[in-house]
Amino acid sequence: MKSIKELYRIGTGPSSSHTMGPRYAATIFAQKNPNATRYEVTLFGSLAATGKGHLTDMAIENALTPIAPAEIEWQPTIFLPFHPNGMRFRAFSTDNTMIDEWTVYSIGGGELAEEGIERQGGTDVYDMNHLSDILEWCNHNGRALWEYVEICEGPEIWDFLSTVWQTMRRAVERGLDHEGVLPGPLKLPRRATTYHVRASGFKSSLQSRGLVFAYALAVSEENASGGEIVTAPTCGSCGVIPAVLYHLQKSRDFSEARILRALATAGLIGNIVKQNASIAGAEVGCQGEVGVACAMAAGAANQLFGGSPAQVEYAAEMGLEHHLGMTCDPVCGLVQIPCIERNAYAAARALDANLYSAFTDGGHQVSFDRVVEVMKQTGHDLPSIYKETGEGGLARTWQAPTTKSVRQKIADELASKLNRQD
Repeated sequence: MKSIKELYRIGTGPSSSHTMGPRYAATIFAQKNPNATRYEVTLFGSLAATGKGHLTDMAIENALTPIAPAEIEWQPTIFLPFHPNGMRFRAFSTDNTMIDEWTVYSIGGGELAEEGIERQGGTDVYDMNHLSDILEWCNHNGRALWEYVEICEGPEIWDFLSTVWQTMRRAVERGLDHEGVLPGPLKLPRRATTYHVRASGFKSSLQSRGLVFAYALAVSEENASGGEIVTAPTCGSCGVIPAVLYHLQKSRDFSEARILRALATAGLIGNIVKQNASIAGAEVGCQGEVGVACAMAAGAANQLFGGSPAQVEYAAEMGLEHHLGMTCDPVCGLVQIPCIERNAYAAARALDANLYSAFTDGGHQVSFDRVVEVMKQTGHDLPSIYKETGEGGLARTWQAPTTKSVRQKIADELASKLNRQD
């Protein structure tokens, strides 16, 4: 299992699989073919179905057009067998001869993969891929889950997680300051500031929940507007973990060291799902994004409150189990409805899962690893219209087209933020 550095990626929204991944792929292809006079890019399946709403074409062109013109072809009804998010890049010379061709897949969280080739990224750093095995190691050695992360990753992981945490904090705080309407045809108003202000008028228990909502909305709205966020595990679910950890640090005065340890445990939980199932909405639906984020946040919160490794595992199991079957059906192909609201609700559910587990000794019937298996199978059983194609579920309630003029307006608003990745 690879490093959690491959899970927590700092970048700009709105989508890790549809924006960050394609832009990364285009950058790699451009660097490999700097003398091309033109490029052709074909987007398949989910990338083509909701790519315009996610600005996939703009992300690719941003990387290719400084070198040569790029033509984008959309094939939403063709799904390549390896993964729903397929891309084919072609480079041509001055005499129109094809000089290179590359088929690659955006498999979630900004990561790329090629069929039959080892995934992009570093080497494996974890020798165990299942939480049950890691729990056994913890019990045998009297260690915590975060200590397993430190042993596998090395002490340098804390500097990395410190950067991740500061990026998450900034996203919360920027989102609380920003007001207005999110880019796109839905004209969705930002709500984080309103929730934050209104929360102050409630008594402590309701105020706590309102603040968690506000923090999750803040990060998710930053993502939807192309702001800098951390994939946790994806852009579409990036608001859950920051909301929970930011709220607990402010309300309970947890030290930064303990927050970073919680982030390490959360990363381990997300990494296990990524290794054994998927975190891509186009492959398994939103259960792989918001559901996994809820599991990560629930486990992190439980650890902060002194939970044993078994209780942490139980909290994570509940966070994922109770999102099984959640579809990915973005309205107009945007990471706005229902994605933003789901982040806020999942953050609250993560705290509930933590509390429920805290009342137990950690013993329960269905393991986290088993839920991961079920999630993977459930995702495969879901019809493709419910896996980030924008053709089923809530997406069918809106038929407003994302026209070229609208997309250009969105692109103008986000272009400078996409350039931050350079």
